[in-house]
Amino acid sequence: MKAAYLTGHGGNEVVAVGERPLPPRRRGEVLVRLRAATVNRVDLYMRDSGAGITHTLPMTMGLDGAGVVEELDADERALHVGQRVVVHPGISCGRCEFCLRGDDVLCTSMRLLGEHRDGTFAEFVSVPARNVFALPAGWDDVQAAALGVNHLTAWRMLFTQARLRPHETVLVFGIGGGVSLAALQLAKAAGAKVIVTSRDAGKLERAVQMGADGAVHGATQDIARAVLELTGGRGVDVVIENVGAAVWSAALKSLVRGGRLVTCGATTGDQPGADLRRLFIRQLKVFGSTLGTLAEFRGLLALCERSPMRPVIDSVYALDDVTQALDRLESGRQFGKVAVAIA
Repeated sequence: MKAAYLTGHGGNEVVAVGERPLPPRRRGEVLVRLRAATVNRVDLYMRDSGAGITHTLPMTMGLDGAGVVEELDADERALHVGQRVVVHPGISCGRCEFCLRGDDVLCTSMRLLGEHRDGTFAEFVSVPARNVFALPAGWDDVQAAALGVNHLTAWRMLFTQARLRPHETVLVFGIGGGVSLAALQLAKAAGAKVIVTSRDAGKLERAVQMGADGAVHGATQDIARAVLELTGGRGVDVVIENVGAAVWSAALKSLVRGGRLVTCGATTGDQPGADLRRLFIRQLKVFGSTLGTLAEFRGLLALCERSPMRPVIDSVYALDDVTQALDRLESGRQFGKVAVAIA
């Protein structure tokens, strides 16, 4: 089968597109003929380093994907050959204490596609049947593929970790990125008010057109001061953050007393000042979050079935042009998901 895979680490020169063995389908697994995937920050990390992630080279890249069921067990009842499906990228053990309590995203032996095992930048992928879900009606493959990482991550951040309520206000950093746009869409769908930040005026304008209730230009405005002005001096209930050290202080200062900050990334550094006095005096809550459980993915897909919401797609590249897709994401100029068309 054709795939984009890593031969080493250090830049686009280690990314090859060519023939790879068809993934073996084990008992309980579903072989999916992929039609689309999207590019995520971890793909850049795996290309450049992969440090700290146990993996073997060569390895097919890609976390999320959508396609068609090609082959499955004869006694599988929830899925059928030819069905259009979307893949959850986290392969959990199903037996550890976290899996047994339904928090499989915390599985002690979690293996992620494109990180620990061959991923979705390929014509086929084989995953456990529990990781394969029916694609929402009316959705195309690229839109569905985009749900598997960014929208799922934003869903857990907003509704599981922050427990967002409809009357609350959310501050979303770095609008234009996949998780940030997903957070904007999901928070608005839940009835919340949303303020967004970016250092790009064009991205802020587009976010307002999508429904953002306020916008702060991170390069020309004091973020915390602007957020307090937009909230009548109160601050926001929830901060959704994936930038890291560069915005950490502003994020904490933007919160109302007792507010919640949820972080899922650290692109500008992972060692910010803790500001402990602010944390305990204002009784702020800080949550870490990444991806989401199988049950959370099911909830997200149920919303997608009845909602006009669609992921924002920045651009679509052919599998042969996967290095251009990686460069597009790395540039930071994208607004929405960078996708890879496989079929």
